[in-house]
Amino acid sequence: MFRNYVKIAWRNIMKSKVFSFINIIGLSVGLTCCMLITLYIINETSYDAYQKNGDNIYQLGTEFIGLGNFKKLPNTPAAMGETMKAVFPEIEQTTRLARLYSEDKTLLQYRESAGTSRSFYETKGFLADSTFFRMFTYNFIEGNPITALSNPNAIVLSDEIAKKIFGDQPALNKVIHVSSSTNGDHDFLVTGVFKPMDQPSHIDARFFMSMMGGNVADFIKQQGNDLATNNLFFTYLQLKPGSDANNLEAKFPAFIEKYAGKKLQAVGFNRRQFLVPLKKIHLDPDAQSNVTDGGSVTYLYILGSIALFTLLIACINFMNLATARSSKRSSEVGIRKVLGAERKSLLLQFLGESVFMSVAAFALAIAFTELLLPMFNSVSGKTLSLSLSNISVIIAFFILSVITGLIAGSYPAFYLSSFQPVKVLKGKFSNSFSAVALRKGLVIFQFIISVVLIIASVVIASQMKYLRSADLGFDKDQQIVIPLRSGAAKNMYTSFKDELLKQADVKSVGASLFYPGITNFSDNIFYTDGGSMQQGKDVKMNYIDTRYLQTLNIQRLSGRLFSDDYYTEDTTGTTGTLVLNETATKLFGFKNAAQAVNQKLHATFNGVTYNYNIIGVVKDFHYEDLHVPIGPYGFQLNVPPLFNYVIVHTKSGDVNASLKSIQNVWHNLNAGEPFDYSFLDKDFQKNYDTENRLAAIVGDFTVIAILISCLGLFGLATFSAEQRIKEIGVRKVLGASITSVVALLSKDFLKLVIIAVVIASPIAWFVMNKWLQSFAYRMPLSAWTFLLAGILALLIAFLTVSFHAIKAAISNPVKSLRTE
Repeated sequence: MFRNYVKIAWRNIMKSKVFSFINIIGLSVGLTCCMLITLYIINETSYDAYQKNGDNIYQLGTEFIGLGNFKKLPNTPAAMGETMKAVFPEIEQTTRLARLYSEDKTLLQYRESAGTSRSFYETKGFLADSTFFRMFTYNFIEGNPITALSNPNAIVLSDEIAKKIFGDQPALNKVIHVSSSTNGDHDFLVTGVFKPMDQPSHIDARFFMSMMGGNVADFIKQQGNDLATNNLFFTYLQLKPGSDANNLEAKFPAFIEKYAGKKLQAVGFNRRQFLVPLKKIHLDPDAQSNVTDGGSVTYLYILGSIALFTLLIACINFMNLATARSSKRSSEVGIRKVLGAERKSLLLQFLGESVFMSVAAFALAIAFTELLLPMFNSVSGKTLSLSLSNISVIIAFFILSVITGLIAGSYPAFYLSSFQPVKVLKGKFSNSFSAVALRKGLVIFQFIISVVLIIASVVIASQMKYLRSADLGFDKDQQIVIPLRSGAAKNMYTSFKDELLKQADVKSVGASLFYPGITNFSDNIFYTDGGSMQQGKDVKMNYIDTRYLQTLNIQRLSGRLFSDDYYTEDTTGTTGTLVLNETATKLFGFKNAAQAVNQKLHATFNGVTYNYNIIGVVKDFHYEDLHVPIGPYGFQLNVPPLFNYVIVHTKSGDVNASLKSIQNVWHNLNAGEPFDYSFLDKDFQKNYDTENRLAAIVGDFTVIAILISCLGLFGLATFSAEQRIKEIGVRKVLGASITSVVALLSKDFLKLVIIAVVIASPIAWFVMNKWLQSFAYRMPLSAWTFLLAGILALLIAFLTVSFHAIKAAISNPVKSLRTE
């Protein structure tokens, strides 16, 4: 019996090649989309799943109370973890991790025995405690993870960096000179090499340095047991098995009051500590400024919805075409029932055919997924794979394909098997109203999804265009950013600047600790005359030279900027000098920029009060990306060599020639270090990498969803033209024009698309308005967007339907009537 079912199924597939092709390809493409996005979602939800101690590890976070422009942070003071361990017996061990927060890349140099040196700028470096590799699982290929960071000035490298520096030679016990704006210039002994895990982690690191080796170690010693301020460290607690994290968290308020209450009262704010389970850090909504940028649950819902709806569209195609072609198989059902076939056997036959096609689609989907994975990885920024090692995933997709076949074939199976043989064999069969209504409803549903995706693609593309072209309040073009990492590079800044200004293609040169678009951890709490730290306002700070503001062309509103003419006054006076942005002046209660000039601000550190004079106010500019509103920002004059970056504003022209001349100046002054650079505009755009990936994924899958919908519409149009061929012939004989016949065959489908557009528009508005809320600055939703999407959907539907409509309209009516 099974063999007979397979044989009949194969015959039916071959008999209706076009419809079988549409069904199988549609299902396979839907399954492929579902597979790709499912692999992405599995990857996003499996961060740190491989950690052996993962169930007992928590990150300690901080929420500030009393500072309105602060939010939750994943950082703590240096002494927080060890103090908690001494107080709470539930804590088995703690460890700290620190970003090299003053830099985006670090200089690593290795001097060979022959005297030659190799120098590389490397990213993703961190400082870690000696307990780090005891708590976290890493695959060491050289060294011992238990003792790797036990000694000061120890460094652990990824295998990629080790191979780059040492080639095929062992890296263990080699000495590397590390130049870091955060940690200073120091030699480090290589004590380990690790191979990154295949599974993802929220700690995306390429090398680790001992926390107790360098300038940060000195800073930690200076801070002592301060648990109130200087929240620069990621602190992790490993609880003893069986400990309750909620009960431990409930003890934190009393702990903070006892060990930090007095100082917190003095600085004018309070704090609350909380725990985040290790495996939830990546998707934690407050993890955006974590060790590495976190993921987004919202984006996973969006992508998951796209996967589900794309598969639904493919299922709808199957159901539509199967029910539409039911009349072609009505005689078969009638004869088989007359010959004694039970409804159960007919159900099995039709469901079997559906499952047979879905399994064939599954086989194709596996091939498509393997073929498309490299491209999808490039778009998504992942390294996903579908191999026999993921057998559970493949089995799950196989089961999903079978279920899809059962669901997609359920209605046709029950519908076809319900035919009454007497009526069918007498030729009285016709598609029921319910079947026709279902097909129309499913077409509408398909195009609702397609129109929502079209609108989403247009809105996302418009927002991304806005992000690229928005006025940031400073000149981002023709700006070359050069990192200063080593002491030698920092010390040569003045000479470097003087030589660059002699170049004909250089407009201006400035220097700073930070520049727009990169993370800035520096801030101060200031208060006005007559106030105290309790009334203080938190202001993000940057420390610059006399030409930084002019180089970026940040606009002065009132007062003056730092300049060479006032350098002595600004650096040697008893009162510090500040330049603030508009938002900062408003925060302190000044009515306008002019009123703020020459006003005094104060800050208290360790019981000592410092006074500052506001010498100028600049127009607000975007020092962070457009996800966040512009906050209070200030500048203080810094003195060489205390700069991390040089910014060179070049004249428009040959950029490569400008880079060559800058590089020559660099090597003339500092031949021992490599010349490295980036462009400010591109650095700023890196903040939108996640959105760019989402835009690419949504755009690609929108095209796929539309194509699947069009495949179904194409099949229905084919069937409709076949069913009405006699009617079309009669109309043409009676004088109907080609245009009227095309309109006749197209209007029913276009009506359905118009209904879909009307329903989809408010859905898309709600979804995209929600997405745009994540940006403080955004393009407004325009009615033109929805109108454009509607017109595009109608045009796509018309072009899909018109092929068969025109073919039927231009056919010879005599031939069609003779055939009928």
